[in-house]
Amino acid sequence: MSGKRFFDLLLLILVLLIGTKGNLCEARSTGFAYVTTNGTRFVLNGNSVYLNGFNAYWLMYMASFPDNRDNITATFQLAAKSEMNVLRTWAFSDGVERALQTSPGVYNEEMFEGLDFVISESRKYGLPLILSLVNNFADYGGRKQYVQWARESGQTLENDDDFYTNPVVKQYYKNHVKAILTRVNSIIGLPYKDDPMIFAWELINEPRCETDPSGRFVQEWVREMAAFVKSIDSNHLLEIGLEGFYGDSIPPRREFNPGNVLVGTDFISNNQLPGVDFATIHLYPDQWLTSSNDSVQAAFVDKWIEAHIEDSQSVLQKPLVLAEFGKSSKLPGYTQDQRDKYFAKLYEDIYNSSSNRGPLVGGIFWQVLAQGMDSFRDGYEVLLEESPSTTSVIAAQSSRLMALK
Repeated sequence: MSGKRFFDLLLLILVLLIGTKGNLCEARSTGFAYVTTNGTRFVLNGNSVYLNGFNAYWLMYMASFPDNRDNITATFQLAAKSEMNVLRTWAFSDGVERALQTSPGVYNEEMFEGLDFVISESRKYGLPLILSLVNNFADYGGRKQYVQWARESGQTLENDDDFYTNPVVKQYYKNHVKAILTRVNSIIGLPYKDDPMIFAWELINEPRCETDPSGRFVQEWVREMAAFVKSIDSNHLLEIGLEGFYGDSIPPRREFNPGNVLVGTDFISNNQLPGVDFATIHLYPDQWLTSSNDSVQAAFVDKWIEAHIEDSQSVLQKPLVLAEFGKSSKLPGYTQDQRDKYFAKLYEDIYNSSSNRGPLVGGIFWQVLAQGMDSFRDGYEVLLEESPSTTSVIAAQSSRLMALK
């Protein structure tokens, strides 16, 4: 048999194997198709897809040092062993020490090669990526850095919320989006926009615009930027990066916001915009309700999840992902058993929704760290090799979701 005929036969066998399972890891690692949506479901090769994964924002930074790349590989190996099938990480680092984007449109090739490595390892271990394109906060540059760059170019800007409205700042952001999406991976030779191992793009991590509680600035920004992303890449899914705060589109829903706060985003109207393929929520009752006791926070968690499931089903008719959650070891009385029970509770909510054809079809906890990364600890870190009980809870969720049709 010739080499070409053997390869063609092997390819056919792989395609047939993929068609028999709804396993995102197995299917995505071959790179044959992009995940799409059908109503409130993620779909790949005709099968429903359910997400169980982790955040690891530090991957690009660590991978930019070749001596540290073993940490990335080890993390992916452990995640794959627990049958996790998605991870979320940063595709930005703006104007800070060892930045990806050192100034508008100028990039550090070593950092880009670090991101190339992360994507190539994700392919090797079957862990599709959600790549976030900018930070709301000043960590790793974020909106604040974009606004500062514009000031340095001669723009007169009042505050960081001008990120959403100033034409110069918006063009800087678009230029970055184009640089990321059209980047050709130096390891696998494939443009990011053509790589099925990227599950989705995220416009901005946890957008807020508190000088405009009406939400108009963010609404128009999302409308413009979602259309821009899709003009370059119509294959990949897109989400905004929302925490889930409600706005003025359905005023009674604002009662579900912690403290009835308005942050300039609107879970309903933002996610209804063209180009936004699925909705996200984050969940940090310990940060949002700091003066409340455990029972009050637990009740908030239930209401937060229930409200967003209801709205994703009846109003948005789009999939919903719990894209950040965790239990901080810095809380008084924290134990790993508490964390395990909290994860298990949220996983049960996700499983119940998924198994009943509801919209909540995935969870991505914050965050995984590798060995020796003590300076990255924030209280929410999970070291898989040091936390066998938590890892067992995570792996059990992966198995349950994989068994769903």
